[in-house]
Amino acid sequence: MHVGLIIAKVVVIILGGLIAAQGYRGYRRNNRAELLYVACGFTLISIGSILEGVLYDIMNWPLFTAGMIQSIIVAFGLLVILYSLFAQF
Repeated sequence: MHVGLIIAKVVVIILGGLIAAQGYRGYRRNNRAELLYVACGFTLISIGSILEGVLYDIMNWPLFTAGMIQSIIVAFGLLVILYSLFAQF
């Protein structure tokens, strides 16, 4: 395993989780659907960021396949955040 990459991924998970938690708390406090979508988007981005390493290093998937799945999940998370910015709630 690559220690530097693992540390970077852990930092991404922690920061993404904190942002998602704050978004969810804001949703609960203000009952604003936009914040719920932001929380969901950052959750997907955080999950996607570690998924490539899990699929490649632990499950021995090809790097191309693992990277493609990671990119699709991160892109979907970004789309959810984009939706929260432009949708009329």
